[in-house]
Amino acid sequence: MAERHLKINTTGYADALLCEAEGLECLRSALTQAGVSTVRIPDVFSVSERGLEMSEISPCPAEERTLVLLAEGLASLHSVKQSRFGWESDNYIGLSPQPNGWHETWGEFFVGRRLKYQVDKIRDTNLKRRFSHRLAEYGPGLADWLDAHCPYPSLLHGDLWNGNVLFDDAGAWLIDPAVYQGDREVDLAMTEMFGAFGEAFYRAYDRCLPRTAVYDQKRAIYNLYHYLNHYNLFGPGYLSGCERGFAAIEELGV
Repeated sequence: MAERHLKINTTGYADALLCEAEGLECLRSALTQAGVSTVRIPDVFSVSERGLEMSEISPCPAEERTLVLLAEGLASLHSVKQSRFGWESDNYIGLSPQPNGWHETWGEFFVGRRLKYQVDKIRDTNLKRRFSHRLAEYGPGLADWLDAHCPYPSLLHGDLWNGNVLFDDAGAWLIDPAVYQGDREVDLAMTEMFGAFGEAFYRAYDRCLPRTAVYDQKRAIYNLYHYLNHYNLFGPGYLSGCERGFAAIEELGV
């Protein structure tokens, strides 16, 4: 019998683990559809408002070979074209609610449901006013620019930092998703936010599904969402990341 791990809900949101289990199952189905066997999802045995019982993973340090397997599997997942941007229901990213809903355009979704939502949560009145003004001024142009550089929606893990990927000899495991459908480079951008996954990972991904010519600009903009979220959760240590993200938007000149 497989070892089991029980994750207890400490978020303060009754449906957080239910949303997590749904995200895990959506990723499992999508990876199967894409024919990926080296990027896996823990089995979900039971879930309630209190706890999520999953298969226990015994991880080992990442190696170049397993990072390449992750990159190839992620590229295959991202290659499957979805029909709409967003997600049918709201969910969570870490300790924060994440609003979704369906949108016909990527730019509208990202500016409204990601950036504006987090800016509206800022408690510092002066900072909130300043960021709101910048988003109101540059948001419409940013939305159009993002639409021009996102040909189709992909299913995203949504919170793909190195703490949410585990490795063993057979490849990688994805945990703690915040799924929705959007620009695949959202996932890639976050892999670089808290320590990149290594050059072998990015070379392998690009061999399978090359990043766009404007990825470097997108990276700062997409990670602005995560910096805003971390600022709202943990405070001023993440403010400089927020400022860099807004500067990247302004540098587009849109």
